[in-house]
Amino acid sequence: MPKVFISTISFNNNKVTNDLLKSIGELKTDNVGIFVVVVDNGSKSNYKADKKYNKFTLKIIRSEKNLGFSGGQNLGIRYALDNGADYVLILNNDTLLDKNLILALIDSLNENVGIVAPKIYFAKGYEFHKDKYSEKEMGKIIWYAGGIMDWPNIIARHRGVDKVDKGQYEILEQTDFASGCCMLVKREVFEKIGLFDEKYFLYYEDNDFSQRAKIAGFDIGYQSNAVMWHKNAASAGGSGSELQDYYITRNRLIFGFKYASLRSKTALFKESMRLIASGRKWQKKGVIDFYLRKFGKGSFSI
Repeated sequence: MPKVFISTISFNNNKVTNDLLKSIGELKTDNVGIFVVVVDNGSKSNYKADKKYNKFTLKIIRSEKNLGFSGGQNLGIRYALDNGADYVLILNNDTLLDKNLILALIDSLNENVGIVAPKIYFAKGYEFHKDKYSEKEMGKIIWYAGGIMDWPNIIARHRGVDKVDKGQYEILEQTDFASGCCMLVKREVFEKIGLFDEKYFLYYEDNDFSQRAKIAGFDIGYQSNAVMWHKNAASAGGSGSELQDYYITRNRLIFGFKYASLRSKTALFKESMRLIASGRKWQKKGVIDFYLRKFGKGSFSI
């Protein structure tokens, strides 16, 4: 029986995490062993599950400080690998899962595919543009239907974002990157390329992990038959926040200068100079910290 470990992070949001655990408890798990690791990532009070679950084994790992997404997930991944995981499902805690998610993702893996990501919808009420949609369409607004890497501009885009799902992305195919919101990863991927790069702390670590996997010879799949819902930014203070200004600005520079072409790196350098001159406060700080090599948590106070 294959062992799937689900690794998720909780940070001062017990209800969100408990809603996810309830959703995990409703998964179909035919001939699959499910183990859940919740990393309590420096919360003000220790996380405790609100009930016991008989469908999976729950392990809570406490970190006394906030390690970010990359460091927190690495705690969960190490525990999973040390305890015999065949697969690790990296998962945001602010998500709700379709009951067929695990089985559909496992069915998508083959000899070449080392990572697979599902179709992700906005959870109802968490859409970017709520007034655009009818009540009937809510819950079917796409957040991620595969990743597109715009290399000339060093921008990672979610395919289909904000579109109503009308079956336009109903195919199992390769994609540029898997979202850290949800990705199922074979054990051998970690054994070959390692874990998340903790320089990123938060944002772009999933794309970095995806690029390293592709360089190592693994394909990355998108599976439309596996679906879930994301309470977008429920764990990160909302879209367009100062937190996002800081980490996305800094980490895009880390990522771009590692993987992009010389031409794109030159354009990225010029853009960073413009941000220092006229960017928002935390965009400026993100650029400065990049050039000072101030990585990990950096200057932002969480």
